Amino acid sequence: MNIFIAGIRWVLDPAHYGGINGIDTRTVQHLVITLVSLATAAAIAIPLGYLVGHTGRGRALAVAVSGGVRALPTLGFLILIALGVGVGFEAPYVALVVLGIPSILAGAYSGFEAIDRRTIDAARAVGMTEWQIVGKVEIPLGLPLLMGGLRLAALQIVATATLADYVGAGGLGHFIFLGLQTSDYPQMLAGSLVVIVLAIISEILFSILQKLVVPAGVAGGRLNDVRVKSSRSRAALG
Repeated sequence: MNIFIAGIRWVLDPAHYGGINGIDTRTVQHLVITLVSLATAAAIAIPLGYLVGHTGRGRALAVAVSGGVRALPTLGFLILIALGVGVGFEAPYVALVVLGIPSILAGAYSGFEAIDRRTIDAARAVGMTEWQIVGKVEIPLGLPLLMGGLRLAALQIVATATLADYVGAGGLGHFIFLGLQTSDYPQMLAGSLVVIVLAIISEILFSILQKLVVPAGVAGGRLNDVRVKSSRSRAALG
């Protein structure tokens, strides 16, 4: 408990703000690494997921690749990339993009697959083209599951971005690795607490977005029969 209080005091100490190794500077570095990695992973995974979800082709391959990537040891993968491209931003950037792709890919194609096929058939029946079906039917209805994939990917990237400092890319992992080297446990805990706060904020923001993108008709549920029943009796109908 004393170490926990010491960690909170370390975070709140004004002496640990400002400069290249300040909490504020390292937090900005962590956020930049996270956002750039998440945006790149989304740019790769969303079109692929939509293609798989709309056509139904390549789903088995997508599932296999996603499962294989999730099984990769992140630290080992990060070091392997660093050996190839050198220390700096590139290695954690590639590793975090690869880490974020499976969740986003799964959210993209599962969002399309969850749509009732009768809805797609009805869209084709009224003369919609395939592009119109994708843009006006499948994407809006599949957004909640896509946001769920982005939510999970963001949480994974925020937490794993602490490893970026291991290869000299900065971020909040600096306090964890430096505290480990010097046995400064309050500093280690302080770095972990800031990462936890960022992860909680990310979770809250994406959970709000996931609810906001649900189409009004789907959010209403339409579980009740809203048709007006005839006032005529069964006998009269007979």
